[in-house]
Amino acid sequence: MKRKKNAFTLIEMTIVLFIIGLLILIIAPNISHQKDRANTVHTGAMTTVVQTQLDTYLDSTDKKTASLGELQKAGYLTAKQVKIAVKEGIKINGDEVKAGS
Repeated sequence: MKRKKNAFTLIEMTIVLFIIGLLILIIAPNISHQKDRANTVHTGAMTTVVQTQLDTYLDSTDKKTASLGELQKAGYLTAKQVKIAVKEGIKINGDEVKAGS
């Protein structure tokens, strides 16, 4: 008596690999776009934090402008926030905060 083997054929495996490859081709660009969008949103949020803290600092002092270092030294920003701001190219120009590249 012959026993039937339960196994996949080469054609079935090829079809499955083709479908997986097709799904990866469809999904990969979308993931890349989402990462870029997340980075943009993060930079905008960090710019808002620095602007808010700069405004608070300038309102509580008689100064017209401040640097990231001054904001950190005065306790308005943490060292981690300053590091991220520098990495993202966030600069203070007078009383305005701009995100650069």
